[in-house]
Amino acid sequence: MEAPRLSKRWSSLAGLLLIVFLPLTASAQSALWEKSLVEGIEAYHEGRYAQAESLLRTALKEAEEFGPEDLRLAQSLNALAVVYDAERKYAAAEPLYRRSLIIREKSLGPQHPDVARSLNNLATLYRNQGKYYKAEPLYNRALAIREKALGPQHPDVARALDGLAALYHEQGRYAEAEPLYKRSVAIREKLPGSSHLDVTGSLNGLAVLYYVEGRYAEAEPLFTRLVAIREESLGREHPELARGLNGLALLYRDRGKYAEAEPLFKRALAIREKALGLTHPDVATSSNNLAALYYSQGKYAAAEPLYKRALAIWEKALGPNHPNVATGLNNLATLYYTQGRYAEAEPFYQRSLAIWENVREPERPRVMTSLRNYVEQLRRTNRENEAAEIEARINAAEPQYAQGDPPQ
Repeated sequence: MEAPRLSKRWSSLAGLLLIVFLPLTASAQSALWEKSLVEGIEAYHEGRYAQAESLLRTALKEAEEFGPEDLRLAQSLNALAVVYDAERKYAAAEPLYRRSLIIREKSLGPQHPDVARSLNNLATLYRNQGKYYKAEPLYNRALAIREKALGPQHPDVARALDGLAALYHEQGRYAEAEPLYKRSVAIREKLPGSSHLDVTGSLNGLAVLYYVEGRYAEAEPLFTRLVAIREESLGREHPELARGLNGLALLYRDRGKYAEAEPLFKRALAIREKALGLTHPDVATSSNNLAALYYSQGKYAAAEPLYKRALAIWEKALGPNHPNVATGLNNLATLYYTQGRYAEAEPFYQRSLAIWENVREPERPRVMTSLRNYVEQLRRTNRENEAAEIEARINAAEPQYAQGDPPQ
């Protein structure tokens, strides 16, 4: 998603993008709107999402008084939706993005760059929910508008490329994603100050792509660079820095560099706990990743409470049938299985499978991972007939699913 932007007089804040506010009337109402909007966007960029939400709710309330087609209302709707999106409150974000898009299309015309911004944000919302069929045409339309209105080398074109590349990446369409990421990086590298925060989104996308393809030597310098840029631009306690640290730590873990990975995982977890709160899903992700590191080293006693914590957070924050919950259940079951605690592992495997078999198509490869784990569990407990039945299901699956994901 594209963050809301601040006016030039606020541009001294590290890493913030620029916007020129619409002309204001000299009224207390517009003054309160501007103050709330500016402070809300500032809070968002600093990772203070709860405060940003409160301030931007106030800005939206004031903007509603300007009229149903006022562009300040569209701006306020978009800003609050971005915060909801960051908090994974997707149901709350979608109608705000849609209203903002409708206002901008009607007031500015369908080919205006601000319409592209709304399209891009709505597409990202759908992508985050796995609704790829809805996201792709919006990304393509946003890219076409920006290339025509702004030129092929504009930074907003790079943002559109990032979104479309991420969509292809998540669908496993790596050959289509890579040139888009590279083009985005090339555009940003030509801008003044190639160490600018804005380049890290493209760097992260390309780094993660290389990581999932096993191209670790190419991924590592990209992760290292984006972490350095984010730390300098955002400070040492921002959630986006934690995201970069987490990516670098995963890379080290998968290369067997456990001593290098552990402090990065721990630091990412501490940042997220402080910035997002103890019950945020990203805190669960960091807890899960640290647990997986300990599991890889055979430190099962250290891994178990972290896996349990991640599962509890995901269940509470995302609901009992979310794919992340299935991942948490599978991980805990595998931990118990590895220790020979088969009776404890069984119900976790069964519940994980029940969730996976009802999720959307892009998640289906993980079903195969859980099935294979459960087959081993059944064989360990001398239930060969059940194991053979499930193995037949695996073999009957489509080839792209049969390989599964790496262990979670």
